[in-house]
Amino acid sequence: MPIPPVTHFRVPLLQLLGDGQERPLAEAANALADVFKLTDEERSAVLPSGYPVVRHRTGWSGFHLRKAGLVDDSKRGILRITDEGQKLLAAKPTSLSESVLMQFPKYQAWRKAVSNAAQLPIPAVVEADEETSPEEAIANGYATLRANLAAELLERIMAKPSGFFEKLVVDLLLAMGYGGSRAEAGTVTKASGDGGIDGVINEDRLGLDAVYVQAKRWEGNVGVGPLREFVGSLSAHKAQKGVFITTSDFAAGARHYVSQVSHKIVLINGQRLAELMIDYGVGVSTRETYVLKRADEDYFAEA
Repeated sequence: MPIPPVTHFRVPLLQLLGDGQERPLAEAANALADVFKLTDEERSAVLPSGYPVVRHRTGWSGFHLRKAGLVDDSKRGILRITDEGQKLLAAKPTSLSESVLMQFPKYQAWRKAVSNAAQLPIPAVVEADEETSPEEAIANGYATLRANLAAELLERIMAKPSGFFEKLVVDLLLAMGYGGSRAEAGTVTKASGDGGIDGVINEDRLGLDAVYVQAKRWEGNVGVGPLREFVGSLSAHKAQKGVFITTSDFAAGARHYVSQVSHKIVLINGQRLAELMIDYGVGVSTRETYVLKRADEDYFAEA
């Protein structure tokens, strides 16, 4: 089964803590993964920040239970049920949605404080999407914006003349640390006369090693033929490293062929090209920057 939404973690977490024992967050997360019968892949899923999804949802559920006075986590990373939590557990709750938690005065007071700080009416907060935590909502929103941007970049590349694509390849390789300077990297746009190579760029500033480049602004997938030609050209130049860039994608046979040759060849399809442009700031600009912060437990532990 897929990883349940964050609100579905609350009842099982309270039940897990019902024996009154203190449990580290990691232990509780592993136990809930067993309860939900998650696969190894689901257990190892992480947020864009690298934090495990199951542990995040367990911790976020514990946070809300604490705000309602049902769980105590005053010890860093340790969860323990409270007397109020035991009373609720005895009633055998089937759901701990926002509306249920709002029955507890502590939770109401916290929601009011959050609403005042955000300058929002309480209903706007209470009726918010309960399926994900705010951090996950931000991560999902970021992923959507990034995917839309990648698609837009590819559309814009295809609308430009071929010379623009050659310049883009140089700009990207320079941004990634290859070639040193534009003057040193300029040969990437100069056809070598060898049908399988568009140019050469230094792997480092000293020119100790060279990377041969082939760039294809294609609509259809690249098959085995162009890759075989590229490898042949590398062999003719006694070169071992190459980068094949396309705006489309590579056929399965082409990827298999590259995996079998002795040369080190990196395949960059259109999706990967757009992602690299975003990561290295080529053809994009920063519109907004958000920094997520949380309370420093070590700082407050020193008091």
